[in-house]
Amino acid sequence: MNLLRNLIRPYLYARYGFHRMTGTGAFKGDRVRTIHSPARPLWNPLKQAIWRYHVKQFHDSSCSVASVVSCINAIRSLENNDTHPISQTDILDRVTTGHWKERMSDGGYRGRRGLPLPLLGQVVKDSITAYDLKVRTVDIVQTPKNAPPKSPIRARLKKRLREFDSHGNCLIIAHFDQGSLVPTLNIPHISPVGAYDSTSERVTMLDVDPEQLKPYQVSFDAFYKGLSCDYHHVFEAFGYGSGGYVYIHIR
Repeated sequence: MNLLRNLIRPYLYARYGFHRMTGTGAFKGDRVRTIHSPARPLWNPLKQAIWRYHVKQFHDSSCSVASVVSCINAIRSLENNDTHPISQTDILDRVTTGHWKERMSDGGYRGRRGLPLPLLGQVVKDSITAYDLKVRTVDIVQTPKNAPPKSPIRARLKKRLREFDSHGNCLIIAHFDQGSLVPTLNIPHISPVGAYDSTSERVTMLDVDPEQLKPYQVSFDAFYKGLSCDYHHVFEAFGYGSGGYVYIHIR
């Protein structure tokens, strides 16, 4: 696994360098807009909460921890306003699904680091159970590559984004190719959605990567492309097939 990981890095940096030199990928035009002020929708307490409890990952493979703990703290805050937020260390000690804590270490669990989409969904479910939260359902959705513009999966995702932003009844954690959204390496990444503008159809990401200093906004098409990228076949050895999202329906 270490040998394979060492082979992946040169490929990733070569691809990054190509996009940078040619102005393609996430380097193309005004694809990304940085958000400088936090969302303050007083009528949407869940949206307020996910912005308030958004944290950065503590380790280069711990994007799942930061994303899940942000959502768990946001939901807990609605159920009990006096609740002290749990830390990333707390949740790793409490939720052991899929050897989550071991996967966050330098060596990973049997050489595997981070969480593929199906395991992320199970970790979300078990975290909700561990903290006794009231959630209606958790849906794990893989987004197929090259889906037609009017596909049911795209339409359902747009509907759920609108519900999150307009009604505050759900949260969405994206599992996506980070380099397709922002100028960085094309690697599997996880972060929660922070907003959706149904007029411009732009999605705001609360990226947990410390190198992304501010939340950023991308078009829905770019967002969907990031979700539906089939990760390069070299990642299959680590359990990564494709991206998608985890939908948490609160009420």
